[in-house]
Amino acid sequence: MALVHKLLNSTCILRKCPRPSVTSCPFLGTRFAAYCSSSLQKPVAASGKASSQRKPEGNLQGHHQKEDALDITSPEDKPEVNFDKAIKEEINDHFRYLKGEIVNYWLGPEGRPLHEVLLEQAKVVWQFRGKEDLDKWTVTSDKTIGGRSEVFLKMGKNNQSALLYGTLSSEAPQDGESGRSGYCAMISKIPRGPFERKKSYDWSQFNTLYLRVRGDGRPWMVNIREDTDIIQRKSQMYSYFMFTRGGPYWQEVKIPFSKFFFSNQGRIRDAQYQLLLDKISSIGFTLADKVDGPFFLEIDFIGVFTDPTHTEEFAYENSPELNPRLFK
Repeated sequence: MALVHKLLNSTCILRKCPRPSVTSCPFLGTRFAAYCSSSLQKPVAASGKASSQRKPEGNLQGHHQKEDALDITSPEDKPEVNFDKAIKEEINDHFRYLKGEIVNYWLGPEGRPLHEVLLEQAKVVWQFRGKEDLDKWTVTSDKTIGGRSEVFLKMGKNNQSALLYGTLSSEAPQDGESGRSGYCAMISKIPRGPFERKKSYDWSQFNTLYLRVRGDGRPWMVNIREDTDIIQRKSQMYSYFMFTRGGPYWQEVKIPFSKFFFSNQGRIRDAQYQLLLDKISSIGFTLADKVDGPFFLEIDFIGVFTDPTHTEEFAYENSPELNPRLFK
């Protein structure tokens, strides 16, 4: 009987407790007020302990803030995910991009008049003025094969350049397979069109690569890849050396496209082929000078231009086109 009497008294106390509202707790909200009201409906062990459970105002406010940090959500409040709607929106966006590409094609190359493109003598292809410019590039190192080299890419001072930096380590990975290591690279991403279709750069009206860089005196390898869908040609590229002076001053590097030599899987081939400038896929910078330690390379922009004084078409004689007798 005593237990029944205690339960009845506790029920009366709960009915007399005021229901918390948003007006009384403006910093909480309706969700937390409903949660507090539901918690008050739980049975209390004894009525005598009701007065001892009262806390100071500061402790009660801290308790409310702790409960609010939990962010208790009900299943009804979860956002509904509609995959069909997302797919339709994605398809509509790609069709919109395709429409713009078709309109630009009829206007001229890159949406500009043809005579304006033909008279162009210089062009900036990549420049670094914000994070969206860094997103067009990716960095890699020998960590992919178990090495210890590290490479990072970030914006330079005043967001006017890209800073490629890291640490080069020529220590070979202890996997029993790789005998050499020690490289870091920065590679541009392949441009994509509507429906993730691969695009390429057309530099056929230019004859020289133009860069404005600042380095620490290390030699870099500039690599250019052609656009191809043949699996056997994925590892083929055209390369040439870029020597940085070091020091605080910027330097302008001009490399004629005729100087780029053909290589496959990192080895220079006996048969040299000319670079096709109308199907450029990507460009990259590789450091592999076997000098362990920190490095950096700061890049302002990468462009192409026409040098009227350069008349050389191809710099290497061991080409099947120039000397077919060597390859009979």
